[in-house]
Amino acid sequence: MTQYSKSPPEKIKPSFSGHETFPFRYTWLKKGVDAVKNDPAVFSSDRATITLGVGKNMVRSIRHWCITAGFIQASADRKRFEPTPLGSAIFADGGFDPYLEDTATLWLIHAQLAANADRATTWYWAFGVFAQSEFGKKKFTADLMDWSERSGAKRIAENSIKRDVDCFLRTYVSSRLTQTTILEDSFNCPLVELNLISDSADETTFLFHRGPKDSLPTEVFAAALSQFWDSNFYGRSSLALGEITYSPKSPGKIFKLDVDSVVQYLEEVETLTDGALRYDETAGLKQVYRDRKISPMNLLSRYYGKSYNK
Repeated sequence: MTQYSKSPPEKIKPSFSGHETFPFRYTWLKKGVDAVKNDPAVFSSDRATITLGVGKNMVRSIRHWCITAGFIQASADRKRFEPTPLGSAIFADGGFDPYLEDTATLWLIHAQLAANADRATTWYWAFGVFAQSEFGKKKFTADLMDWSERSGAKRIAENSIKRDVDCFLRTYVSSRLTQTTILEDSFNCPLVELNLISDSADETTFLFHRGPKDSLPTEVFAAALSQFWDSNFYGRSSLALGEITYSPKSPGKIFKLDVDSVVQYLEEVETLTDGALRYDETAGLKQVYRDRKISPMNLLSRYYGKSYNK
């Protein structure tokens, strides 16, 4: 079974900037959602630094991460924003998990980023296309640049991709404190907790951790599967196990799961959804059948034990 394609699987518009080199911090996403709820034009106003309590570069970074993770959305002129239903459900006071205290929310944020090919291209490529488990930063960067150019994008400056790769790695790998480390740079991104990537002692080699994910709830897996199904195979009533495990944006790829782990989740999903999704192995065919659509938001609401405003 082919695990990945060296050719870009879809037409995308690669982007390697917007975060101002900052991975997001624990309070940033809620700050951004709250800010646009109170003032839709906050990100285009001089009040943004005061409202958010950060410098101008970090204001732009907060806006980037909130948009990229799907928690706020812009008006046509991109000067006014509003929380998305998902952003409100998670970050509103009394929401699912406004202060990121549940690891499930981190998995959800990770899935949102890894599926956003246009705004988080490195994240998408790393968790959707790149097939190696162990890698060095230099080769990783070169392969990403080659892939992005073959996707039809205009040539992108190598330094831009290098900075994006640095930010990507700091999203998942804990920073190492040294005597020259700036305090602001020592704050780890919440996604470090997922333990998806580790580095060697000399920080030259990195390793994706593929296999079971004990902290990943079935409800989050099922929500990611439903979103993957609707956005890539809308109208299909069944998907092959290989598509769910190896396709870009699939739960298997995004969460770095092995086949056995995916099968275990699929078996649990059948019970969770009362048979709306059914995993079946018949005559050598391993498929998931969808008898009726399921709402990702309903799945999340069930997990957190809280309702949400539709």
